[in-house]
Amino acid sequence: MIPTLQVGDHILVSKFTYGVRIPVLDTWVLGPRAPRRGAIIVFKYPHDETRDFIKRVIGLPGEVVEIRERHVYINDKPLDEAYSLYRDPVEQGNPHVPGEVYGPVRVPEDKLFVLGDNRDQSQDSRFWGFLDVHKVEGAAFIIYWSWDPTEGRLRWNRIGKPIH
Repeated sequence: MIPTLQVGDHILVSKFTYGVRIPVLDTWVLGPRAPRRGAIIVFKYPHDETRDFIKRVIGLPGEVVEIRERHVYINDKPLDEAYSLYRDPVEQGNPHVPGEVYGPVRVPEDKLFVLGDNRDQSQDSRFWGFLDVHKVEGAAFIIYWSWDPTEGRLRWNRIGKPIH
């Protein structure tokens, strides 16, 4: 089973998956190549670029994204999302919860619509808008460290797990 990222997880990121960038100049030598739907990406948080965020790519440039009753639709077709989690029983079935209903919106050119897998606890495109594809740092691919802050212990069963 694919692990859901949790607080305390640290991941390795492939920085060459979508192109090659000179970090000091913030200039792309090759790319950027846009990620595909379903890819888990690391990017500069739009409201504070000193922070890296990790989310899943849902909508691609030119597509229409809509969320109805916690189901994502791309171009009016339901998206099969075995990875999405809704854990908050208070929010389930409440049409006034942010993220329960969204759109429809068309993803602009050079932008992405991204969502966190844990939808009840995610700050993502539903709240801060589209992600500029040039802000993508790379693709997340493995958990190299996992610390449980509530239990104060290492989560050995998560270390080395690939992220898909």
